[in-house]
Amino acid sequence: MMDQSDNLSLLYKISEVVAKSSDLEEAIPQVMEELANKFGILQAFLTVLNRNSSKIFIEVAYGLTEEQKERGEYKIGEGIIGEVVKTGKSIIVPHISDEPRYLNKTKSTSKKNDDDSFICVPIKAKNLIIGTLSVKLKYRSDRTFQNEVQLLTIMASIFARLVRSRQDKIEELERLHYEKLREQGLYSYNDRITSLVGESGKMQAVYDLIAKVAVTNATILIRGESGVGKELVAKAIHDQSPRCDRKMVKVNCAAIPELLIESELFGYEKGAFTGADKLHKGRFELADKSTIFLDEIGDLSLNLQVKILRVLQEKEFQRLGGSETIKADVRIITATNRDLEEMMLKNEFREDLYYRLNVFPLLIPPLRERRGDIPLLVNHFIEKYNKIHGLEIRRISSTAIDLLMTYHWPGNIRELENCIERASILSTDSVIRSHNLPPTLQSAASTHSRVDGSLEAILENVEKQMLIDALNLSKGNISKAAEQLKLTERMMGLRIKKYGIDPVIFKKFRSHQIKNS
Repeated sequence: MMDQSDNLSLLYKISEVVAKSSDLEEAIPQVMEELANKFGILQAFLTVLNRNSSKIFIEVAYGLTEEQKERGEYKIGEGIIGEVVKTGKSIIVPHISDEPRYLNKTKSTSKKNDDDSFICVPIKAKNLIIGTLSVKLKYRSDRTFQNEVQLLTIMASIFARLVRSRQDKIEELERLHYEKLREQGLYSYNDRITSLVGESGKMQAVYDLIAKVAVTNATILIRGESGVGKELVAKAIHDQSPRCDRKMVKVNCAAIPELLIESELFGYEKGAFTGADKLHKGRFELADKSTIFLDEIGDLSLNLQVKILRVLQEKEFQRLGGSETIKADVRIITATNRDLEEMMLKNEFREDLYYRLNVFPLLIPPLRERRGDIPLLVNHFIEKYNKIHGLEIRRISSTAIDLLMTYHWPGNIRELENCIERASILSTDSVIRSHNLPPTLQSAASTHSRVDGSLEAILENVEKQMLIDALNLSKGNISKAAEQLKLTERMMGLRIKKYGIDPVIFKKFRSHQIKNS
């Protein structure tokens, strides 16, 4: 049985080993062997969470073959290891044979006759779960597990630095791998997030943030202009979260009359008001163990803001006309296109609610700041409305795409989608041409209208547009585009990086047109 002096001796050795090492695989095997020798550990393994894929992998193991180690792959919430990553709480299994959550994915034992014990503790960094530390040991009737859990928890905190480093390294290697595939035209960033379209630098940054926050339970505030796709971003977060097996509940706070929205959000009891002839469950109750998306959160009255604040703080609410307190495990994602900071100054939005909602702000760029994504979005909408309306649009003409690329898109992606649907219906030869586009686009181009702003902003906008035009004409060839603009390739590269333009998009777009023509 482990005693305190043994614990201190072991922890001292562990801290020395970890302090001298910069690599997980160099430090942990020594520690695990020490555990086995001193305390009779049968198996021990350390897992790391990949935030991009939301999967958990065994990185270092004692008592497992390489083949067994490779089998140790878990989803968040799956088995004991997945449950520890999801909840952040340790799990003790006195008898493996009695525990259905012990999946034995490594197939290293026969679970049916396994009378051994299993302990799994989370590894945390800045309150985020980044992995787990698990041990399997012989069952003993005099074992309380308190000492063992305490020791493993301390060890997990010592390992956290190396685990975080390994996590970052894994994700960076994965990013570089996908980047290489993307350059070869074999992969798109939004292959990971099927509900979103775009490969510009700004959207890549959004994808990375989605991947990081989706696996947590953090409250998210999505900011952005009307029409940028805030609901799609919320769906992408939910789809990559541990709650993805349940349907996300959506509420548009601006679309429901103020007199009805409280009963819609929290439900009502039978007899609560005239016409309430039966119990009605609200959206928060329906979203239990799932995600609720509150769009246009800035349109809520101050009275309702207080009630939303209570749900965020206490995770509980009451139905209208009821006295029972209902608990709900709900992940809250909100969105707004309003200036909440200005609303707070005018006492139109509660400051305490703002800070509760703004745990993880996510800003979605307007379409005019990610013009490089327009060709991809156009292709996406052409395919979509070909299916919906039974059309056979094969491509869009160069003059039409030029109009789309120069327009300032005040209605963002929603306006672009409506524009492509209309143009697809008007087309008579399976090609979207400039005269099929709305008059607003053609008049904007003919009058050379631009977004208002400072001289510097206008000049940058012109420069960016010239870069896009040159890349469009050169089909994404940087060398040819630079020659056209009388720039060196290095200067062209620096400007492309500055504006977050992806030349591959223009290459893909042109090849897509040729393929479909």
